[in-house]
Amino acid sequence: MSEALLQLGLVPFFAQQIAGTGLLENRLGRVTSVQRSKSTVICDAGKRSVELSPNLRQAAAIERPTIGDWIVLDDSHTRIEQVLERKSLFKRVGAGSGTEIQAIAANVDTLFIVTSCNEEFKESRLERYLALCDEAGAMPVIVLTKTDLTDDTDTYVSRARSVQAGVAVETANTLDPATLDGVRAWIDKTSTIALVGSSGVGKSTLLNALAENSLAATSEIREQDKKGRHTTTHRELHRLPSGGLLIDVPGMRELKVAEIDHSIGRVFEDIEQLAMQCQFIDCKHAIEPGCAVLKAIEENRLDIRRLDNYQKLRRENALATATLAEKRAQGRDFAKIVKEAKLVKNRRAAT
Repeated sequence: MSEALLQLGLVPFFAQQIAGTGLLENRLGRVTSVQRSKSTVICDAGKRSVELSPNLRQAAAIERPTIGDWIVLDDSHTRIEQVLERKSLFKRVGAGSGTEIQAIAANVDTLFIVTSCNEEFKESRLERYLALCDEAGAMPVIVLTKTDLTDDTDTYVSRARSVQAGVAVETANTLDPATLDGVRAWIDKTSTIALVGSSGVGKSTLLNALAENSLAATSEIREQDKKGRHTTTHRELHRLPSGGLLIDVPGMRELKVAEIDHSIGRVFEDIEQLAMQCQFIDCKHAIEPGCAVLKAIEENRLDIRRLDNYQKLRRENALATATLAEKRAQGRDFAKIVKEAKLVKNRRAAT
């Protein structure tokens, strides 16, 4: 494989998908950004702005190329013909009233969940990101930024570690390069890292510090509420000078979950283990007698905030998943009606 493709993170998982197909290596590329109708792709021949094939244009949103995807170009290097099988996929339910699953980033090895050491820090938000990360198939690392704003970094580290057993936590003051060693240790020459988190937590500043270059705009936090301003406006894949790739994801005001039942269970494994000891199998952990979860809260072995967020994510996931299933069924029924109507029309035309 060419050095250019190796620097883009081409590992055997992707190379093996084209082995023996007769596909020329120069048609292989990786998506570095996505616009409305076109994608930016880097391949052996350099950077290209390309369109989608007719088949991909008609495919479901989740099946179309997203940032981080490995793709196959046509002979003219102007159109994406195929998306290779993904190693991981970070996705969410569309914001607002939409229910379409949106791809955020593909083939992410490690997800940096970035939060700051100030009022923005929320355990419930971290739990939501961790559930989505588990579902995506990536390795989570919580990165605490703006450590210069507090005299009690250890408390924030302890709170971050409490959201899931064994989760890795790193701290960083992006104004001091010496504090980034722990974060850099998670990046190797072929790994792809995505940065997610609320607006203003320092993702762009962290990206610039790791890249040792000004790749993304930054802004100061607001004094009145200590919240940051939204600076990243689109997703983009960046190559780091020391090797590895970073994807900066805009802050997402609404981060809906769907179809992640098992992932929620893994993030809240402590609650699920306690639930197995409840007197009733269908215990709702509200007012039922013999509830092991409520007993753990009474004995200060479990934070009630954690139970509230667990139940909230369960409800949200169940509702969104049911809505998605209903819409898919409606789509299949509509397609069946259209097909039957065409058959009737063709029969009439034949007679």
